[in-house]
Formats: sequence, structure tokens, C-alpha cells
Amino acid sequence: MIRRKKADGEVAFNITPMIDMTFLLLIFFMVTQRITEQQINVPITLPIAISSVKPSKVERDIVNIDGVGNYYIGDRPATKDELMAHLRIKFKDYPPLQIYLRADKNTPTKKIREFMDMAAEVGALDVIFGTYAK
Repeated sequence: MIRRKKADGEVAFNITPMIDMTFLLLIFFMVTQRITEQQINVPITLPIAISSVKPSKVERDIVNIDGVGNYYIGDRPATKDELMAHLRIKFKDYPPLQIYLRADKNTPTKKIREFMDMAAEVGALDVIFGTYAK
């Protein structure tokens, strides 16, 4: 039996796993982007602020309040009790609770204060308000 000697210097590189990983990452980012866009899909006119700053990329729970004062968890309408239960569960599972509050510029101040009281009660440490920069 004659054995052939492989030439030194020939290296084979299998790129199939790299292509698979690229497609998995692409699918992951496409799915998560769609979820984020849905959560801010509630028709809200944000107020204008002179000193607004773009927040750092931290995963936050998104809560919306429309101009009438209705609460939304992401893009799903919720009552005050449902929102409170949601915040308690989120704080229990993922402390510290960080919230991104998107309130319409016509939202009654009473509703914003009510939400801030709920957030403080469950232990939210970081609440940011959505605004447009002037």
C-alpha cells in the first residue's frame, strides 16, 4: 500500500460554522429590533426639552402614557393595577428596575406623578423620560 505524503503548507479552513453563526446573529438582531419598535409604537407626541441627552444603551422596561392618561406596557394597554403588577414582577425578576417613560406632552401631571409613585413603591432606581431635543 502506497501512501501519499500531503504537501506541507496547505491549510484547509472550513467557513461553514462561521456562516451559520452570521445568519444566527442576523436573525437575532432582526427579531429584537422588531420588538423594540413595537414597544414605542403607541402614538405619543413627546415634549420638547432644551437639555435632552440620548441615554446609554441599557435594556429598559418601556412604559407609555398617552395624552388622555392611559397606561401602556410597551404597546399593550394596561390598567393601573396591571401596570403595578407588571412592575413588581419585573423588579423581582430583573433588579434594579430601569424604566423608560414615554409620556405625551398633553398627559395630565397627575398621571405622571401617579406612575412615579408606583415606580418608587416597587423600587425603581432609574427612570428616564422620553423627549425630543430642541
